[in-house]
Order: sequence, then C-alpha cells, then structure tokens
Amino acid sequence: MQKKWGKMEELRSDLAEILEVDSVEDSHVLRDFDSWDSLASLAIQATCDKKYKVSISPEDLAAIVTIADLISIVNSRSSSV
Repeated sequence: MQKKWGKMEELRSDLAEILEVDSVEDSHVLRDFDSWDSLASLAIQATCDKKYKVSISPEDLAAIVTIADLISIVNSRSSSV
C-alpha cells in the first residue's frame, strides 16, 4: 500500500508539472487550470502511458473532471502504481 501511495504522490507531482503549478489537490478540476489545453491533455495521456503503463483514451480524458478522477483511473488500471 505504501508503494501505491508513493506512486500517486509522484503522479500528482507529474500533473502539477504538466499543468504548470506548484502542486495539485485531488479536488482540483482539470479544466480550471489556466494551462489546460489540448497539449496538456496529450501530455497527461503520454505520461500515464509511458511512466505508469496506463492508457488513457481521449474519451476517458473527456469524462475525467478532477485530479482524483484521473488518479482513480490510473490506480485501477495499473497493478504497479
């Protein structure tokens, strides 16, 4: 469980970097970030795929509202996260 928590913190850090902020909270809404655009969504998809071995489709991303939603999907689709 500790390993998963550490990976989720790492994912939050990656998301903060992509979204050009110091940190993100689970309750934050992706589309509310000033830097949210198609490049940010592609960067999130690429990061999830390459670093966490989780495929996030454009349809998945359209349905994701909060940081917690994204983390939940990554967590549920990956046994190593």
